[in-house]
Amino acid sequence: MAAPYPDNIVKRHVFGEAASYPIRKIGLSDLGEALRLGWEDFKAMPSHAIVVCLIYPILGVVLFRIVLGYAILPLLFPLAAGFALIGPFAAIGLYELSRRRERGDQVEAWDALKVVRAPSFGAMLELGGLLLILFAVWIGVADSIYVGIFGHAPAASIPNFATRVLTTPEGRSLIIYGCGVGFLFAVVAMSISVVSFPLMLDRRATAIDAIRTSLQVVAANPVAMAGWGLLVAALLVLGSLPLFVGLAVVLPVLGHATWHLYRRVVEPNTNPQEEPPRPLKGKRYAADFPVNLFPWTREREQ
Repeated sequence: MAAPYPDNIVKRHVFGEAASYPIRKIGLSDLGEALRLGWEDFKAMPSHAIVVCLIYPILGVVLFRIVLGYAILPLLFPLAAGFALIGPFAAIGLYELSRRRERGDQVEAWDALKVVRAPSFGAMLELGGLLLILFAVWIGVADSIYVGIFGHAPAASIPNFATRVLTTPEGRSLIIYGCGVGFLFAVVAMSISVVSFPLMLDRRATAIDAIRTSLQVVAANPVAMAGWGLLVAALLVLGSLPLFVGLAVVLPVLGHATWHLYRRVVEPNTNPQEEPPRPLKGKRYAADFPVNLFPWTREREQ
């Protein structure tokens, strides 16, 4: 983590109020370092990250089948793109894994679930609900754009849909309007959540405080945050091919990297909360199998 320097700390009024937490100025090199540290976290605990994010490739295949079965093919791309809107909320378990590894703890898969013990977990749910609403509005808007251009007639097949979108004037209009509106949704989602969830995990912050701090980060670092958004979008596109299977790697890496981005752009807490040490593991017996595989039984062993 980069050391704090007085000359790169933003201490000014933004959006009408003084910053709740000191914000650093960062550059594009910091994005690369955050991504590198995210990759290191993933390599150190890949099974944990894949378990947490396994739902994404499965969900992608399910969505693909639903689209084929119910003739709503035009929504496949908006649904896939919508992952970027709710991704910061879905990755809260990954932030917890990175936080614990950063402290030098021995990290285990079920530690991701301990994010529910965070003092600001209720605030995380509030902001997560807001992102889910934003996702639902985006799907509705995307559907309205398609219907406004092509009408209600469904595509006969994937080749037919691709031909209509890629080779007709209406298709070009759909791409322009859809990507333009989608970009606005992505900007809003990133601006209010780029560091919000890591901040709420790390501090006793309300959802409003976290959103305000995230907006301040974007205002103080417009070039770096634009670069981060483009990097996330590019990696999500790569991870979506084929059939979203690559997201099992891309999403964990981005989740871990987001934690390290937060560490580089927000000044660290000078008075961190003390957590009780992990209890020593007691003896396990064959007769207890398979009950002793579950984490909550292990926590009661002492």
